Amino acid sequence: MKTICVVDGQGGGIGSAVIKMLKQVFEERIEIIALGTNAIATASMLKAKANRGASGENAILQSVQHADIIIGSISIIMAQSMLGELTPRMASAIASSRAKKILLPLTQEDVAVVGVSSMPLPRLIETMVKENLAELL
Repeated sequence: MKTICVVDGQGGGIGSAVIKMLKQVFEERIEIIALGTNAIATASMLKAKANRGASGENAILQSVQHADIIIGSISIIMAQSMLGELTPRMASAIASSRAKKILLPLTQEDVAVVGVSSMPLPRLIETMVKENLAELL
């Protein structure tokens, strides 16, 4: 069984939407670990039916090292993103993890990702599942 870490911060809305779609498509064939930069984000993702969840820097540093796949917005590899919730150590651990990283081109930072269309979040998640996860699972 593949382990997927979904990383999110602030209110956990993006992570929750991702988890709902993953559960709908893959049901219990995958294990989803909700990793929140704060307890509110983790709680939101657990409500979306993640199998397990943890909050904070140390939980993220440890968990991403054992993941097969890491999913989140592009901000999860940017130090000080999510209004400073994502620490440099978190960004480094995620970026250097051996897990396959699937990043959604959403950011609140002063970053522009050139060549990316501005699809709404539900459409981005659908595309991610069909084009990036189907072949991995």
